[in-house]
Amino acid sequence: MRNDIESGQNNKKALINRARTVGWLLFLLAVLVFAKLIRVQYYDTFKGKTWAEYSLKNDLKLDTIPAMRGNIYSSDNSLLATSLPYYYVGFDTKVPDSAYFNKNLDKLSALLAKNFGENTADGYRSKILRYRNSKTKRYLRLKSRQITHLEREKIKEWPFFTKDRKGGGGKFETIYKRYKPFSPLADRTIGGIDPKSGRGYIGIEASFDKELEGKSGIEWVEMVEGGVKIPVGDALNVQPEAGKNIYTTLDMSYQDMAEIALRRKLTEMQADFGSVVVMEVATGEIKAMANLTKRGNDKYEEVFNYALAGSNDPGSTFKLATMMALLEETKMNPDQVTVNTGTGAMRFRNHTIKDAHRGGFGTITASQVLEKSSNIGIVLLMQRYFATKPDSYLNYLKRFHLTVPTGIRMKGEKPPLIRDRSSKHWSNYSLYFMAHGYEMQMTPLQTLAFYNAVANDGYWVRPMIVREIRNAEDVEDKMIPYVEEKPICSPETIRKVKKMLEGVVENSLTKTVKNDLYRIAGKTGTARKLINGVYTEGKNYTSFAGYFPADKPKYSCIVIIDNPKSSGADYTRYAGSVAAPVFKEVADRIYAYDVSIQKPLKDSVPEVSQDVKWAGKTSDLQIISKELKLTPVPEDKEYAAGSLFKKGKTKWQSRSIDARDIPNLQGMPMRDALYIMENKGFTVTFRGSGKVVEQSLPPGSNRSGIKTILLTLQ
Repeated sequence: MRNDIESGQNNKKALINRARTVGWLLFLLAVLVFAKLIRVQYYDTFKGKTWAEYSLKNDLKLDTIPAMRGNIYSSDNSLLATSLPYYYVGFDTKVPDSAYFNKNLDKLSALLAKNFGENTADGYRSKILRYRNSKTKRYLRLKSRQITHLEREKIKEWPFFTKDRKGGGGKFETIYKRYKPFSPLADRTIGGIDPKSGRGYIGIEASFDKELEGKSGIEWVEMVEGGVKIPVGDALNVQPEAGKNIYTTLDMSYQDMAEIALRRKLTEMQADFGSVVVMEVATGEIKAMANLTKRGNDKYEEVFNYALAGSNDPGSTFKLATMMALLEETKMNPDQVTVNTGTGAMRFRNHTIKDAHRGGFGTITASQVLEKSSNIGIVLLMQRYFATKPDSYLNYLKRFHLTVPTGIRMKGEKPPLIRDRSSKHWSNYSLYFMAHGYEMQMTPLQTLAFYNAVANDGYWVRPMIVREIRNAEDVEDKMIPYVEEKPICSPETIRKVKKMLEGVVENSLTKTVKNDLYRIAGKTGTARKLINGVYTEGKNYTSFAGYFPADKPKYSCIVIIDNPKSSGADYTRYAGSVAAPVFKEVADRIYAYDVSIQKPLKDSVPEVSQDVKWAGKTSDLQIISKELKLTPVPEDKEYAAGSLFKKGKTKWQSRSIDARDIPNLQGMPMRDALYIMENKGFTVTFRGSGKVVEQSLPPGSNRSGIKTILLTLQ
């Protein structure tokens, strides 16, 4: 027992002794740290000053290091916006020692005079010496403007800028500037940066500012005269993290097509502004978003995103929604139900409703009401079927996604204004004005999303403009197209309205929209402008919304042009003469560009050409015929084709490749077909291998103007 007690006391003493030892060691460490701090503060120097002196003068401060902002890319990974570094060139004249300074000053002065040219060599030398000998000044900016990265790399080889022993003093102050390689294309959509805050304030730059901006770093800087900040080293700095990259759905080829067509028509009509949006039907990916505003005589610029935030009475494009509500409610056969529109004018509750066609349309079917865009017809149908149940009509509009924003991931989308019966502005005749697109406000994008749902067999798709967010090469966020699980209406209604929208183009707009190569479906809209609370005659908001190719829609598109001016007849200021031709031009160019929607014309080559065994340059065919002991090839043309007939004999025919025509390429190898068509200015795409068996454009005159051809090889 006694031994146990003594053992316990000995252990306790050992623990106490260890604790005392640790305590003395910690005390000694604290003394050493304190001594080091005193030494650093009052004895160690930086650029000839102790840290205490810096502190007293408040010269040393913590500052942020701006992060490199992320890039914005198009759908084919072309660069749309990036941050380029620029630099101010400065010189801390008191850093280098005297021997190095005196030895290299003349050389630096000569380089400054030669490359910067803002002073003579003697002038630079005198100014540097003045700052070197001054008691109050030390830091000198050597050039008034910024330099590029390439200029910086050259300057780094100069005296005082290299890492020579006992040298130094040369400084580069970094700033970043946003650069858009395709500007002014899609300027408003891509967006801009606030020069003061460095943050995005419009467009994609603002909508994805958090992802693009990155994380700023922290550095110690010395504050010198003029408020200039000089970094004092990077040992204790926290380095910035670059922003993430945004990959959009925009296609700059489509954007260019849209802006060219829109600008041409705006200039022709001296309109106030216009917008074009092109979207993929199945995914909702926006391929082009053009917005142009008149800024002086014949000058149009991107200053406001009308597609996203420019709401207006949509006019007759909204008749599609009314017709769909009627079809859903009644299950009618629109080719059998008729209305009498009279002579084109109808007095209704102290208001006159007119049709654009003088003299009226008389008695027409419900299908023709939409095709001919009869205001009277749609009001009469609304009166017949919804007069006693307005809430049913309003519920259909809600079901069609017309009462809420699209939800596109871009800041600034203006919500639609479609009144219900709880609104103080609702009246007994609101329903009838809504039927043909008045007493409401919608953006072009909201209207387009509705037409896109019709093209997509009734399934509503949310518009999207960004598809990926990447951190370097790692995909951090991939945007999946959002498609509603349930269609906005029945398949039967979709089938009926699709037929009507094709009828609009085929029967009412043949001159401005119809195309022989593919079919377009869509609807015009001409709404009078609401000015000071009054719908004003002659001031129109015109639009055309639709999709193409009508049989297998891949793209939907909307065109709006505001307040077109014309000294001609009234119809020259209507949508059919203003917005519809722009739609056709954009659609034609996209059709020519996207070979996936072009139809190879199997009957484009005469039947006898199926027997063609050889085709190409006459000189090449002569070699073949000689080797195979065939009938000699005629030499009167540069190109020829040969086929077999009657006991294996060969028949040769000359082939014309006239510059005005699309030649018959049947039987030619890809090498010859490619050479011929590219020299004619065509873009050639192909599928398969071997010889040409089909071509997407038939031989003959190229009336369509399409400059892309698809060749099928076998």
